[in-house]
Amino acid sequence: MDYMSKFINYLQATKNLSDKTLYAYTGDLNQFFAYEQDILHPDICSFVSYLSYGLKLKDTSVRRKIITLKIFYSYLIDTEVINCSPFVKLKFRFKQERKLPKTLAVKDISKMLNYFDAIDYDKLTTFAKFEYIRDAALIDLLISTGIRIGEAAAITLNDIIISERTLLIHGKGRKQRLIYISSPITWSRIMTLLKAHKPTSDNHLFVNRYYKPISIHGIEYIYKKYLKKAKISTHSTPHYLRHTFATNLLANGADLRSVQEILGHASVATTQIYTEVTTQRKKQVLNKFNYRNKL
Repeated sequence: MDYMSKFINYLQATKNLSDKTLYAYTGDLNQFFAYEQDILHPDICSFVSYLSYGLKLKDTSVRRKIITLKIFYSYLIDTEVINCSPFVKLKFRFKQERKLPKTLAVKDISKMLNYFDAIDYDKLTTFAKFEYIRDAALIDLLISTGIRIGEAAAITLNDIIISERTLLIHGKGRKQRLIYISSPITWSRIMTLLKAHKPTSDNHLFVNRYYKPISIHGIEYIYKKYLKKAKISTHSTPHYLRHTFATNLLANGADLRSVQEILGHASVATTQIYTEVTTQRKKQVLNKFNYRNKL
């Protein structure tokens, strides 16, 4: 019996999960089904050992796969395929590794923005002008709002509320939130892109040269291109901009709850890790500049 297909169909019908989440569940189960001979009587410990020591996966990855399997076997119990979960009396312990979010220096972000300001627009070709308008709006939006690159890629013209200077963002778990564009320069760049936009079938704001929605890989490519053009030597990804945005909000006095809502975090605990980054910076400043240290 095709238990996995039935399970995925069940999730689609009842849990309202995103395609990305369903894809992750499917990948985890495919890996488990390829390893386990008897799905109804599995050796869970053997599989976890294989993941940890055979494939040398990180604890976070192993923990996620265990969660997927627990949900799967709970489904089998609910549908009366099995009577008891193989996870009964099983407990797994993992190292609690908590990495601090990596940020980009504010001076490097300024260098990137200054690069856009220094471009001689009139000397660009027609397509280069379109690229410049799109890329300037995209990079500035990521810097100014801290949205995820997947969220930026999903923005359509219908998500722009011009009267409120606001964007409707489609976040994880199909949750929506409104983001106010506080920077006049960022908003001006979005409006310039809007004026230059050609009608497309799905009306995405950020499109490629073929007027198809830009992908997250396309955004990563654009980001790396301007790192190089602005002569920023650090190795970073667009997600660093999200971390930098959140860290500086908190460092400048924003409350944790507001930052959580702006970032679209389901839990304030996720947002709280940024306070640790700001604390580290405060320690560095105080250790270096506090006059009391020299008295």
